Amino acid sequence: MKFLRMSDVDLKGKRVFIRADLNVPQNDVGVIMDDTRIKASIPAIEYALSQGAAVMVTSHLGRPVEGELNAEETLGPIALRIADLLGRKVSLISNWVENGVKVNPGEVVLLENCRINIGEKKNDDGLAKKMAALCDVYVNDAFGTAHRAEATTYGLAQYAPIACAGPLMAAELDALTHAFQSPKRPLVAIVAGSKVSTKLTILKSLAEKVDQLIVGGGIANTFMLAKGLPIGKSLAEPDLLDEAREIMEIMARRGAEVPIPTDVIVANEFSSHARANKVMAEEVQSDDMILDIGPRTAAKLAMIISNAGTIVWNGPVGVFEIEQFGGGTKMLAAAIAHSPAFTVGGGGDTLAAISKYQIANQIDYISTGGGAFLEFLEGKTLPAVDILVKRATQ
Repeated sequence: MKFLRMSDVDLKGKRVFIRADLNVPQNDVGVIMDDTRIKASIPAIEYALSQGAAVMVTSHLGRPVEGELNAEETLGPIALRIADLLGRKVSLISNWVENGVKVNPGEVVLLENCRINIGEKKNDDGLAKKMAALCDVYVNDAFGTAHRAEATTYGLAQYAPIACAGPLMAAELDALTHAFQSPKRPLVAIVAGSKVSTKLTILKSLAEKVDQLIVGGGIANTFMLAKGLPIGKSLAEPDLLDEAREIMEIMARRGAEVPIPTDVIVANEFSSHARANKVMAEEVQSDDMILDIGPRTAAKLAMIISNAGTIVWNGPVGVFEIEQFGGGTKMLAAAIAHSPAFTVGGGGDTLAAISKYQIANQIDYISTGGGAFLEFLEGKTLPAVDILVKRATQ
């Protein structure tokens, strides 16, 4: 995958427009509750400033109605946080499409919530051209929005004189390309979640690529049911058994495998007070709920992980938030942390598990891309990436 990187471009004296992902959670009075995305966006801004560029940054925040801006969706608090992190003044500019932007080399401004501009979501051509006229260089550093073709993610890249990827975007693409386009084998994917239906296309796509497809959570229950195993009152989707069997058949034809749990941890209620019982997979009773994999299964999966060349992790294999149902995820997290394989982790619950078991420093790349990460796993073309690749070949 060839695209122009920010570091490839001469930025001195240039007007640089950075599309960042600053969509951070705030409380009712506008206090930022988690500034991870803001901190992740700082290197692109600092690099542009260090090169003597006049820097403009924008992002979406929340889901505003186009043409309207309310107090919950202003980037004001984010401008203050960026100023703190940079140690310099960062002005917030409103009505920037209509009025233009005054910014000098060595300065940075934050442009108000890009999604209040009419036509942003639909990638309006006229809006994109107006935005492109503001800059000499466009930088997309927002992988989390790469699956959306909007004016600031696609149209601006189409019409700006130069379009390139920022360090965050480039790192994400490098890691995912490494994992899927030239992986060291065996390639192991861990896909877990409550429903097969939400990850069916991902599972089918991975079934054509990976050597071992580890499933967990409600997804594993559906696969167990497809193999004729009892699951009691566990979460599953009986209407998708044929799809589960198809995925296992695709893997088997390639000499690959979907390892099915041989033992599980069950309880008769979903509660932090529930008693956890270890049973063999064929011994699950009608009033049991499967809430984790058992120790034998966890040990087998840990062995698969220890022998992997590349690991892609999306989702915990049990209800790890409740201590007695977290053993499987904890063992897999330890195996991933100690594996010599190239490892990529992504997805909200995965990030929470990585944080809980304190293994962030032992994962080669942690994706914060959310929906874009999942669509990449599905094998879909990401519009914002596609346009950067196209511009690099023009």
